[in-house]
Formats: sequence, structure tokens, C-alpha cells
Amino acid sequence: MTLSHGALLYEGKAKRVYAVDQDDRVLVEYKNDATAFNALKREQIEDKGRLNCQISARLFEVLERDGIPTHYLGLVDETWMAVQKVEVIPLEVVLRNVATGSLCKQTPIAPGTSLEPALLDLYYKDDAFGDPLLTEARLELLQLVTAEQRVAIERLARHVNAALVPFFRSLDLQLVDFKLELGCNTAGELVVADEISPDTCRLWDLRTTDPQERILDKDRFRQDLGGVIEAYGEVCKRVQGACPNPRNCG
Repeated sequence: MTLSHGALLYEGKAKRVYAVDQDDRVLVEYKNDATAFNALKREQIEDKGRLNCQISARLFEVLERDGIPTHYLGLVDETWMAVQKVEVIPLEVVLRNVATGSLCKQTPIAPGTSLEPALLDLYYKDDAFGDPLLTEARLELLQLVTAEQRVAIERLARHVNAALVPFFRSLDLQLVDFKLELGCNTAGELVVADEISPDTCRLWDLRTTDPQERILDKDRFRQDLGGVIEAYGEVCKRVQGACPNPRNCG
């Protein structure tokens, strides 16, 4: 890495964020940590950080080409990314195109049901409370966002879904659902932040119908299916084929 970093500002489950000598940007280091169930399950998986960094960079550029603002500035090296400094909104925005996972455990909706339009759920981003699902009334009570911001968040999230679904389909991947984190940069603009990777997206391989083999995302870790790094590597290979040369900030 040729761009030096300053103090560690924040360490999360999968990334570290460092200061640099410019107030409006930071450096993000992608880690090899794999976690699930609010980090109750944890493991080190060699090369995971590099793969997620490379996938995320290219997907941020896919979004940019569709006019979607992101915090991404460019890669510094294989596991480091330069991004705009943002104040993250304490919400997890989840878009579901196909019913699976917690939705099917909490409702009578059958697994595999197509959801059109995509179901948008908001969760309170706080591990201490277990990232609970928010109703409209709770969202208003907590005053996490204004009514205008709430509308802007949904509009942006649906724009992301509209860009990613056909992109992944072109790679023979189905975007089942995904989680977004959003924030405001120093100019006050709402942008897509964090990462977009098999850690945050459910991706099914359309080249197979086997219900386990098709899983190319973090569910392989959650469900002890094995082959986690092979699945992430397959996603990276396909994304790289469509987006071979991401920006470099090194």
C-alpha cells in the first residue's frame, strides 16, 4: 500500500477504518474475519478480505455508472479501499427479491416466493439490541431519520436494487436479497456506504438447481456448508469478468 494511513478510527466485524491526512476521506481495510448471528459465530477465512474488497470496488463502480452516489473513491491495494468519510445512518436497509431466511421463519411466506415489488425492511443497527426490525411507528419514535430522509433512503435503495438485479443476472447470479448501509458525506449527500459483497448479499448460482450448491454467499458460513472461499472466489471471478479494471488510488 503506497498511501499511508493514520489512526484507527473504527473496527467492525469485517473492516477497519483509518484516518488519512484529508478530512473528507478515510481508508478501509477489509479483514478475513467471518461472523454470523451478531458475531456469536466467528472464524478467520484466509483471502476473504481481498475477495470482498475486490468485489465491492467493482460493484460500487456498477452503481456509479447508473447514477447512484456511493462513498467509494478507489482501491489502494488488494485489501484496502479509499472512501469518502460519511456519517453512517444507524439503519440496516434490507431489500428482498425472493423470500428466504428470516422472512420465512417469521411469516407463512413460502421459501422461494418471488417478491414483486421487492420487500424493503429497515432494522435498527445496534448489536446490543439484536438489530431489531423497525415498524414505521418505532422509526418515528426513535427519530433516527426525518420523513424526507426516509423517502430518500427507500428511493436510493430501490435504485440500487434496480441496478444490481440485471447486472448479477447477466453473470448467471440471482440477487435474492441484500443489506445496505447508507450515510451522508461531508457535503450532506446521501450515499451508499459500507460494502456490497457476498457478506451482504444473498447470491444464488443460476447455473445449478441444487439448493445447497447454488449458494454463493455468507449462508455457506452460517449453515456450515463449507466452500466459503470457493463461493466468494466464483462471485469475484464473474464480477471481474464484467468489470476488470477498478479505479486505483494508490
